Amino acid sequence: MQRKPADLPDEPGLDPQADLSLADLSPADLLDEQAMGEEEVAEASPFELDLSNEEASPGEVLKGTAVIRAHLRDAPKGPGVYRMLSEQGEVLYVGKARSIRKRIASYARGVGHSNRIARMISLTSSMLFVSTSTETDALLLEANYIKQMKPRFNVLLRDDKSFPYILLTGDHEAPQLTKHRGSRNRKGDYFGPFASVWAVNRTLNALQRAFLLRSCTDSYYENRTRPCLLWQIKRCAGPCTGEVSREDYALLTGEARDFLSGRSRAVRDRLAQDMGEAAEALEFERAARLRDRIAALSAIQGQQGINPRNTEEADVFAIVEQAGQFAIEVFFFRTFQNWGNRTYYPRADRSLTPGEVLDAFLAQFYADKPAPRLVLLSDEIENREVLAQALAIRVDHRVEILVPQRGEKKELVDHAAQNGREALARRLADAASQEKLLVALGQALGVPRAIRRVEVYDNSHIMGTNAVGGMIVAGPAGFMKSHYRTFNIKSDDITPGDDFGMMREVLRRRFSRLLKEEQGRGEAEGAPPQDVETFPSRPDLVVIDGGAGQFAAARQIFDELGVEGVSLISIAKGVDRDAGRETFFVEGREPFRLPPRDPALYFVQRLRDEAHRFAIGTHRARRKKDFTKSPLDEIAGVGPARKRALLNAFGTAKAISRAGLGDLEKVAGINAATAKLVYDHFNDRN
Repeated sequence: MQRKPADLPDEPGLDPQADLSLADLSPADLLDEQAMGEEEVAEASPFELDLSNEEASPGEVLKGTAVIRAHLRDAPKGPGVYRMLSEQGEVLYVGKARSIRKRIASYARGVGHSNRIARMISLTSSMLFVSTSTETDALLLEANYIKQMKPRFNVLLRDDKSFPYILLTGDHEAPQLTKHRGSRNRKGDYFGPFASVWAVNRTLNALQRAFLLRSCTDSYYENRTRPCLLWQIKRCAGPCTGEVSREDYALLTGEARDFLSGRSRAVRDRLAQDMGEAAEALEFERAARLRDRIAALSAIQGQQGINPRNTEEADVFAIVEQAGQFAIEVFFFRTFQNWGNRTYYPRADRSLTPGEVLDAFLAQFYADKPAPRLVLLSDEIENREVLAQALAIRVDHRVEILVPQRGEKKELVDHAAQNGREALARRLADAASQEKLLVALGQALGVPRAIRRVEVYDNSHIMGTNAVGGMIVAGPAGFMKSHYRTFNIKSDDITPGDDFGMMREVLRRRFSRLLKEEQGRGEAEGAPPQDVETFPSRPDLVVIDGGAGQFAAARQIFDELGVEGVSLISIAKGVDRDAGRETFFVEGREPFRLPPRDPALYFVQRLRDEAHRFAIGTHRARRKKDFTKSPLDEIAGVGPARKRALLNAFGTAKAISRAGLGDLEKVAGINAATAKLVYDHFNDRN
């Protein structure tokens, strides 16, 4: 349950009730809480703070400490989660504790805090508490809150895309082998995770050649009258048209399940034996097919990189630090095979230790992913036992978290750490190059401030249909794809094909929203965001793909909304659309070109091309969706399940439109009211 924040005391000291709460905690209690907490509370004189970076003044810290002390009396004594909020209601920090009151008391003492904690305390104006039954529940709730609220003082997992899996379906007479991402709501066997879609596609391609299982959808399968191309090129056994018996297809399915479950040696030995028997029986074509299947299995195992001999299932995490930046390398091992790796760059304060960053990262990483039986770490973490218990509850099996010191497991961790160091070095080098390019771009275009965020806009349509606007974003770390946005052109006042009108609508919507958000945060016009460590929401430079007309349309919107502190340029394609001959339009200057070999020119071309790619890709996706749109989509009350039932019963939307009311009512899953809706929709339209 949530507690209401207490009133602030008149003086920045402890009020009587808060004094009693703080006094109830012995030094041993405070030290015990310090040992289990994420923040360090040292014995020192009051307000001996490290103010070397973005100093928090002692007065501000005193004010924040008074707020925390006022909330101390309402803090639960048991486990739970606490949130620290700013004056604007922004969640500054989310933490969990075995005893919330002890943890809050460690903040309220106001001594020996690191600069990061001092800044956090100085910004705190209220607190909220949620009690939980166990510390394990608190850990899970903390991870969920962090992923949802993204507090600026927490370690943040910035790339939380779900991992792809291989799914062998179990809800059909002829199981399908397919790629899966998202929730596991379909019956079948899931194998993974794989680090990338590329790894899944490569493995699926080889599995099709090895086991000849179908990859088509159930609806495609049901409507086949003759084998498809995959059967002809020996990538499918053809169960849809009876080219293989149900019993033989079940054997293929079992072999695929055994191989993906780790019994690959037994599968290969069985195929090799069958190949030998076929050769002895002079069945050379069958022997050749078995030979090709064995080769496909060898290709899968040969492309997995390093494969451990004694570690069947494990996730390996190694954290490295360089120049105040952290990188966490994750390797996935399943069935004694390496199924790929991925590098994460969590947002974390440089005052944190690698173990603290890894501790916070793991809880968020497994918030929506199943954990294996073994997790290997490069550094010791504080919440190792609690995290293992939480993960075991979620996956219904024991989870062991180890920091290996020798042997094969230590070699796996060292290998991950080496990959992490190389990835972080490349990232830092790329960031340095990107910084130089941003400086060069600012100098070439006359931008009066350092460029931290660039937004590039482009439109895409065909004769005004399916018109979309695209916004791509770049910064010191490269393209910031999580900040990309698309705008479906909605205005009825725009003439189809009016690029200027489309650009005006896109920019009006984008900057109207930005100004409202800044007003809600209380930021001054043109001022940088309060949290300078995060990527800013306001651009320093806006680039429009177009000529003088597009520039004038954009300038009109900026003047209309009162946008200040944002530089605006437009880039027109050169003669014959040749790269390198682009013309730039900037307010207060005559149109100009950059030297052909200028690095800033190459950089802005990359930005323009990325915006074009993003806009046209979004347009094609929208156009494709219109191509596959069904008249049933227009009927309110007919969702995917009822739509599927109608199509299974009648085959096509055209047949449904011709069906009588009685025929519609006979469809399984369609009640009389829905049948009447469908019937009236098509007959009224006719």
